[in-house]
Amino acid sequence: MTTEKHQIEVENGEEISAVHHKSDSDKWIFFCHGFGSNKEGSYEARAERAVEEGFNAARFDFRGNGESDGCFKEQFLSDKIDDLKACVEYFDPDRVLLFGMSFGGKVVFHAARDVDAEVVVGKSPVTYNSVMDKFREAVEENGEFTLFEDKTITADFYTDLDTYDFREAVEGLDVPVAIFHGGADTTVHFENSAKAVKELDGEALLYKLKGEKHSLSDDGEAKMQDMMFSWLENL
Repeated sequence: MTTEKHQIEVENGEEISAVHHKSDSDKWIFFCHGFGSNKEGSYEARAERAVEEGFNAARFDFRGNGESDGCFKEQFLSDKIDDLKACVEYFDPDRVLLFGMSFGGKVVFHAARDVDAEVVVGKSPVTYNSVMDKFREAVEENGEFTLFEDKTITADFYTDLDTYDFREAVEGLDVPVAIFHGGADTTVHFENSAKAVKELDGEALLYKLKGEKHSLSDDGEAKMQDMMFSWLENL
């Protein structure tokens, strides 16, 4: 399996790091990682599976994460959307499919129309802004909040977030959407996805992975991949 690493300029001289898993195909899947994660681990395995199924795959680090430039504290939803758009524009594929995990799921929903996505897949996606409210009070009291390690958010993060609305993002988004969500997920509750699919105009699949948490077990990951690619094959 052939892979190539790319440095993609975004803005102000900053670059994001991306890996292209090559396939002789006009179909591309762009993988967007979660809030404080990176493009490695499960994303590498998902990209490899995508190639086996006849897709080109691109996985990349949002700025402030992994091998990309930037400070996490200064990266908001707007910046992550710009990163995804820059990645898609750089590779310039004929057909675009988007996969987003957790906060990466929010990114793909809000970017889908801008990149002419044909399909959107979310894994335990953040849809409604209220999912992030659990940190908002701490930020309002202290000016910032560190989720883990060096992943700190400030009031500016919420100022930016509040300019985005999930209902507006999916209004008129008439493309197939699949959402896979762990039934035991306490980070982003399943009920958010159950509510979200009712807002969608196009074909929508919601699959509850029984007993799975926000991070999937090996069995849960295998089941999700099997179902996702079977669903994609039948579109």
